[in-house]
Amino acid sequence: MQKQTAGRNILGEFASKFAELNDDILFGEIWSRETELSLRDRSMITVTALISGGNFEQLAYHLNFAKQNGVTETEIAEIITHLSFYVGWPKAWSAFNLAKGIFISGDTQ
Repeated sequence: MQKQTAGRNILGEFASKFAELNDDILFGEIWSRETELSLRDRSMITVTALISGGNFEQLAYHLNFAKQNGVTETEIAEIITHLSFYVGWPKAWSAFNLAKGIFISGDTQ
């Protein structure tokens, strides 16, 4: 797992503790526990949680990360289709629009 610096790069001194927790704990310790749960599975869970919560600003990054971690276009489409019945049709449409750009056109947003 590559060392994450997005928190520090984006938030810097403004929210330094949050940036530290993001980079060192969430992405440093939690995401690196690959013997307990693979990066692929963590990506599917994270994408599902973000769609469920309507957190589309973070979704583009995590869809790209999921693709990088081996989640396929077919699997993403199935995940979103399945979720649509539990979290809402509008959230599914929003997620499909992002996923289509990333998985079809390679747009990394």
